Amino acid sequence: MKAGEIVKLGLVLTIYAAAACAGLALVYSGTRETIAQRTQADLEAALKELFPAADGFDEIDETITSPEAAVSFEKQYAVKQGGRIIGAALRARGGSYGGPITVLVGISADGTISRIKIMEHADTPGLGANAASPDYFIDQDGSTTFYGQFAGKAAADPFEVKSDVAAITAATITSRAVAAVVKASGEAALEWLGKNGGTQ
Repeated sequence: MKAGEIVKLGLVLTIYAAAACAGLALVYSGTRETIAQRTQADLEAALKELFPAADGFDEIDETITSPEAAVSFEKQYAVKQGGRIIGAALRARGGSYGGPITVLVGISADGTISRIKIMEHADTPGLGANAASPDYFIDQDGSTTFYGQFAGKAAADPFEVKSDVAAITAATITSRAVAAVVKASGEAALEWLGKNGGTQ
């Protein structure tokens, strides 16, 4: 191939690449707001699942420190009803089998876990992914899902898998990851609630 042909081919490829980049930029700018709105709507729906009686969720600006180095908090919310704090919700992340797992944890002012919701994970379908499945029951008779077992537990409980937390079959790593995230969230929320007049 002659030098001139190589230059011409390079220019053509550059033009195509530039056009593709411009097209992607246009699509992103056109859908960015829609994606942000959808993400916010999903979060609000999840918070309402955790606290059905709440009428307000105010983002907490101050830093809430995780008691566990392997667990970090992405966002935290003061949960309100009639202007009174009735709990806290923490969007927390920890390491799991397939990578990071993100859990929204609700802690009531009475010191119990209201509910949890698995927001994001990359664990194995049919195994660790059962942590978020509404069709996977750790107690078939009681129709208790893996994530459902945390509702009503005291935030000060040990959260030890195969002790006070039932494990997902063949997915102990995922089970421990979720339990660790819930435990760290519970401890941190209790401390925050105690400082902000939210504990009963």
